[in-house]
Amino acid sequence: MSVHIYWKRHRMPAVLLAITAAALLGGCKNEEAAAPIEETAPLSISIQSEKVIEPEDIGLLTPDGQLMPSLADTPELLENTVPEYLRNGVEHPLVASLQERLMDLGFMDNDEPTQYYGPVTEAAVKIYQRQNELAQDGIVGQETLRSIMDPSAKYYAVAKGAEGDDIKRIQTRLYELGYLAQESLVTGYFGDDTETAVIKLQEINDLEKDGKVGQKTTNLLYSDEIRPNLLYYGEKSDVVLASQQRLKDLGYMTTTPDGSYGGDTVAAVKQFQSRNDLIVDGYLGPSTRIALNSSEAQPNGLTLGEQSESVTRIQQLLNKYGYLSSANITGYYGEVTEKAVKSFQSNNGLSADGSVGQMTMAKLTGGSARSYSAGSSSGGSKGGTVKGGSGVNGLLSIARSKLGKPYVWGSKGPNSFDCSGFVYWSLNQAGVRQSYLTSAGWRNVGKYTKITNFNNLKAGDIIVVRGHMGIVSGSGRVIDASSSNGRVVERSLSPWWRRNFICGWRIFG
Repeated sequence: MSVHIYWKRHRMPAVLLAITAAALLGGCKNEEAAAPIEETAPLSISIQSEKVIEPEDIGLLTPDGQLMPSLADTPELLENTVPEYLRNGVEHPLVASLQERLMDLGFMDNDEPTQYYGPVTEAAVKIYQRQNELAQDGIVGQETLRSIMDPSAKYYAVAKGAEGDDIKRIQTRLYELGYLAQESLVTGYFGDDTETAVIKLQEINDLEKDGKVGQKTTNLLYSDEIRPNLLYYGEKSDVVLASQQRLKDLGYMTTTPDGSYGGDTVAAVKQFQSRNDLIVDGYLGPSTRIALNSSEAQPNGLTLGEQSESVTRIQQLLNKYGYLSSANITGYYGEVTEKAVKSFQSNNGLSADGSVGQMTMAKLTGGSARSYSAGSSSGGSKGGTVKGGSGVNGLLSIARSKLGKPYVWGSKGPNSFDCSGFVYWSLNQAGVRQSYLTSAGWRNVGKYTKITNFNNLKAGDIIVVRGHMGIVSGSGRVIDASSSNGRVVERSLSPWWRRNFICGWRIFG
């Protein structure tokens, strides 16, 4: 029996097509709607529009052209062709449609949908149920399924009174951006302090001041355009001065502290953040200041393969003292820069290890450095690509060592990861000094060779797709921390990755 599904108008989520197809292939128990269909019966699907339409606009045609009742007219068609419950541990084709819908509505991080209903999917369902006043059991029965798949289902939004891990994530970001004054306010409960912080964020960022975290506010929280409520470029204060002095003591500040938040301070703060597992935004927010004044703050140590404004400043100082030509002031720490640093260290009584740590930085910026009258060799690095024949194999070996580790939003390893945290950890373990960036930040990282054609990706490349990222492992496969699988997996670079492809980055030449 061949059955055609035809689409007439433009208002229904495409994920419902999967439900309709499952209904046809699985058989319908409502005899008035249709006779049972063998599981092996062929299915022909004709789609006249890729846009979305209303459920009542879907009809089913038999081979003789008779119109069968629509999903809206016979809800039993939906109810009788899906499992009674979708819950943690279940595998079913409908789970992929469920995950896709939850991602579209902002309840799950974007990822290639799977048929596996794991803990991450369960957590997203619970948040949806909380928002829609359903029983928060993480189980998708008929009521929850109908609500999620409804074309009018609402996007993720939270307001005062909500409680959960998602609230804690929002509060953490508000704290990092300076809108929540104390870390003790990161509780997982959306109270008055959180509402006040959200309103302040919305005010500074020109959004409607409703105190709720909806689609626009959620999208803003991790965007490059967000304006924080903290110390940043152009400010002048004693707090800035104290922070600059601490940055200089740790080897990040290359100029004399003056209390004015200029470009050199921005570069130093970014370098500090990248060394200390903080979000790299160049702002002195609460989290950065706490880390900066901690006894566990990691000192600076620029080495081969780095690229940043701090590297540019170091190269300028090496040029000033005659160790590096002006042509090699590129912002990239290549072999020529490393050789110049070793020469500077040797000539100034320092251990010639080729890296710029606290002592080397202090000597470079202290005004008492010895010049090298003969200058330095010419030629320089041509870009940010790290050279090394074993680099790709090393990276892939490190990435594969974490297969099966759980997906946890915001985690950077070593025992759990989200997608960007996994790439960050793997690269640094492979000897590539890379600061932490979200998947959005990787769109314009600019440090490596950019790949704009999906077909040109090869093993060892970082692939960036809409809302997600991973490490290409070769032979059409990718390793990534997958929210839909709930763990780190190695899987096929399916058409989903091609459809959502933004760019790739070649780390190794």
